[in-house]
Amino acid sequence: MSYRENYRFWIENSYFDEETRTELLAIEGNEKEIEDRFYRELEFGTGGMRGVIGAGTNRMNKYTVRKAAQGFATYIKKQGLASKGVAIAYDSRRFSSEFALETALVMAGNGIKAYLFDELRPTPELSFAVRHLDCAGGVVITASHNPKEYNGFKAYGSDGCQLPPKESDMVIEEVNAVTDITTIQPMDYDEAVKKGLLVVIGKEIDDAYNEALKKVCVNPELSLKYGKDARIIYTPLHGTGNKPVRRILKDIGFENVEVVKEQELPDPNFSTVKYPNPEEKAAFEIAINMAKKEGVDLIIGTDPDADRVGVVVKDSSGEYITLTGNQTGCLLLEYILSQKKEKGELPSNAFVVKTIVSSALARKITDYYGVELIDVLTGFKFIGEQIRLLDDTGKKKFLFGFEESYGYLAGTHARDKDAVVASMLIAEVYAWYKSRGMNLYEGLLELFNKYGYVREGIDSFTLKGKEGIEKISNAMATLRENNPKEFGNSKVREVFDYEKQVCVDLETGATRALDLPKSNVLYYRMTNGNWFCVRPSGTEPKIKIYYGVSSDSLEGAQKGLDSFREDVLGVVKPLLE
Repeated sequence: MSYRENYRFWIENSYFDEETRTELLAIEGNEKEIEDRFYRELEFGTGGMRGVIGAGTNRMNKYTVRKAAQGFATYIKKQGLASKGVAIAYDSRRFSSEFALETALVMAGNGIKAYLFDELRPTPELSFAVRHLDCAGGVVITASHNPKEYNGFKAYGSDGCQLPPKESDMVIEEVNAVTDITTIQPMDYDEAVKKGLLVVIGKEIDDAYNEALKKVCVNPELSLKYGKDARIIYTPLHGTGNKPVRRILKDIGFENVEVVKEQELPDPNFSTVKYPNPEEKAAFEIAINMAKKEGVDLIIGTDPDADRVGVVVKDSSGEYITLTGNQTGCLLLEYILSQKKEKGELPSNAFVVKTIVSSALARKITDYYGVELIDVLTGFKFIGEQIRLLDDTGKKKFLFGFEESYGYLAGTHARDKDAVVASMLIAEVYAWYKSRGMNLYEGLLELFNKYGYVREGIDSFTLKGKEGIEKISNAMATLRENNPKEFGNSKVREVFDYEKQVCVDLETGATRALDLPKSNVLYYRMTNGNWFCVRPSGTEPKIKIYYGVSSDSLEGAQKGLDSFREDVLGVVKPLLE
């Protein structure tokens, strides 16, 4: 059907409720809005789907959620796993609880038991629950750190990890096979409960998850000794981290954790911030004002579904600065490896995983301790996949994984980034430096002095609507076709094209195959050792550019980053206009 025909179908068919019909009638005459809502189906991508909340095929609503749930249910049944059930969680966003219930009732309608959390929970706890309950898979309703207009549906496999490419493609195929959304009939709630196909879960999973987190502690005695006097300010940014983060910090010995009251309770409007994103310093404005007033030098903040965590520390001049995701990741990595080695607990077959766009400093750290570092494509599911392939099989021992976008995992209790365990370890690292008469910022400088000074950066461009998606696609095609040998004053040595799965040496013309999965990503390594990467988002109409530079000083690294970014944007940005 055309977008116009779809629009009329949603208005006129009795399957859709009156609220949906009213919303759609209100945009009658706004042709651009109607086209944007109905020109395509909201895409179920590699990790699920995410979109603006509203009525229409290209929006997040209970009908598109039903379609995603039905496709996932069909996949589970075809895998012969229907008897194992599905765990379902949700965050604090608009309609999250409603979408979670719709998902549960669609599962029940397919004869699959749904384990539905009694209230909002962190994404990593969902990952844990899938494993703890031995489920066929899981679903979490969240749009992570996106603006309040968004929500999403993320699917997980039986190992608690977001689905890898092969399995994801199979689910996408089943979702796309649902050509008539009106054929989906969720089971009645009371009937689902009566038949045992809807089971509400809560405290028992919380307790088991918390116990699993405590087993990841590296030096429990440090937290007990220094945690009593250490003061930390924590903000859940109106999301799911409030209870589990405060609980684990208290349990390991941090008795003086002050929560940002204005951001403590769930709020789907995220009324105190523009974006509920711990990558942005603006999200910590209230917390920083608290810290200045009370003399606290560590702030921790988690995003709405508590899979990402941001850290604010006081620098040598007394100013509060946000650590980058790479800086926090490398601090955690250095702590884990150094302490395990000191205690004689560093396995000979240990491995660490990071994404290709994360800090090159990580390799210097792992090389120093003789630990294998594995690079994977962007997306924590690829980190989880390595755990399944190497740790689950007993071949190697997973210690830590991270990505530059503020996601970290230590331990194998979950298979997704976990801001709760990361918050616990950040507090533990804080106690470690405190035991040495240092703060976290001084610890960062010590890290740079030991391994070298690096700076990373990222630019993100959102191009909304059909036209925006086309511009992003055309920009990537132009870069591949033109294959630039230089960006401003920066000359390219190698181009890694992960879609073509080939690396080209521009100096010699030699090529070599890449063994990572096919992905629409271009990675450029420059002759001076700097690098940048261009990658369209898989969940939003957005394109991201990542940069990495090194120098012999912090100031030199920052200056080099500014200059390099200007070189790259001078070529890439016009392609998006």
